[in-house]
Amino acid sequence: MSVNVNRSVSDQFYRYKMPRLIAKVEGKGNGIKTVIVNMVDVAKALNRPPTYPTKFFGCELGAQTQFDSKNDRYIVNGSHEANKLQDMLDGFIRKFVLCTECDNPETDLNVNPKKQTIGTSCKACGNRGMLDTRHKLCTFILKNPPESTDSGSASAKKEKEKKNRKKDKENGSGSGETGTPGDFNAPEAVDGDDDDEDWAEETTEEAQRRRMEEISDRAKNLTLSEDLEKPLEERVNLFYNFVKYKKESGTIDGADKDILAEAERLDVKAMGPLILSELLFNENIRDQIKKYKRHFLRFCHNNKKAQKYLLGGFECVVKLHQVQLLSRVPIILKELYDSDLVEEDVILAWAEKVSKKYVSKELAKEIQAKAAPFVKWLKEAEEESEGSEEEEVEDDENVEVVYSSSARELKVETVKTDAPEKEEDDLDIDAI
Repeated sequence: MSVNVNRSVSDQFYRYKMPRLIAKVEGKGNGIKTVIVNMVDVAKALNRPPTYPTKFFGCELGAQTQFDSKNDRYIVNGSHEANKLQDMLDGFIRKFVLCTECDNPETDLNVNPKKQTIGTSCKACGNRGMLDTRHKLCTFILKNPPESTDSGSASAKKEKEKKNRKKDKENGSGSGETGTPGDFNAPEAVDGDDDDEDWAEETTEEAQRRRMEEISDRAKNLTLSEDLEKPLEERVNLFYNFVKYKKESGTIDGADKDILAEAERLDVKAMGPLILSELLFNENIRDQIKKYKRHFLRFCHNNKKAQKYLLGGFECVVKLHQVQLLSRVPIILKELYDSDLVEEDVILAWAEKVSKKYVSKELAKEIQAKAAPFVKWLKEAEEESEGSEEEEVEDDENVEVVYSSSARELKVETVKTDAPEKEEDDLDIDAI
């Protein structure tokens, strides 16, 4: 059964079709694996090597992949359903097959391992663009570029040569001798330069604009690796400017994933909450914690280092709006705690030592003094929970299960521990 290559198109007469993916699970235990039976046919319909979508599955699932091109076996470790892989294939098609302009799958990949760039060219609309090389699959594509179509173009050239020779003989211009290949190929060598044809196709303003965008995209991809080589301070500034741009452009609310991706790209994820606090918090911090909770959770969830930076950012915000926020320190801390942005042990560790890393020592002491009631409440809540656990253990020790042959169910009775009997006073034999 075939399906549309672009499954978002519901037209049954859509011309671009591909076979529905067939998956077969083999093996047991640690050796279980999923064989994609018709990967060659699917890849042929997408005009991509079968290793690319298979490797894409491995990247998305975090599983190892195996390729056996001779026997057409493409394997993903683990047990995976065909429907799940089919949905995942849609992601591959959207990122690596469809044209960004016309959503047409008639595209070719142009890989340049030296410049570490992957370009796309659409045969339908002529659009040319660059892929975002941050995806793990791009590393695999750069190391394993698609097989060049030089052999196909070479055969086409030979056919052209034969036709030209026949025409020359028919017109009487040929002397009957084959002649040197250079005599026949000289005009084709000039015309056969693909790059010259690409640049000479259009001279309209729209075409020039597209080419300039393509050049800027290439420059952007080249800077990806260069940014990581910069000092930490410069990378933090890059991340700051990125978040600031999102805020000023009005797209900050739905940009939590993009912000996290940029922080991971620049390797400043732990410091992310500090930058976000500076840009997203002001005197209305309680409402803003609720509003941007998802943004901070992406950094702070199970990351105590990021939570410490968040507390540092909180101190900086209090410093900027000291009049409005100093008296509300315990309320704000409770809001951070209730929102699962800062864990209990991180707050307790923060309260034990006054730090002048973000604010002056005097202000840090004032902040911690204001936070004292909340810290005390945290400690008491922790002690109460520990006490209740001990009582439950003692109650469990005084419970006895009694079995009665006449009863249908087991009875649970609480056994009271008898007080130790007083030993009888020793008798004086002489008194008797």
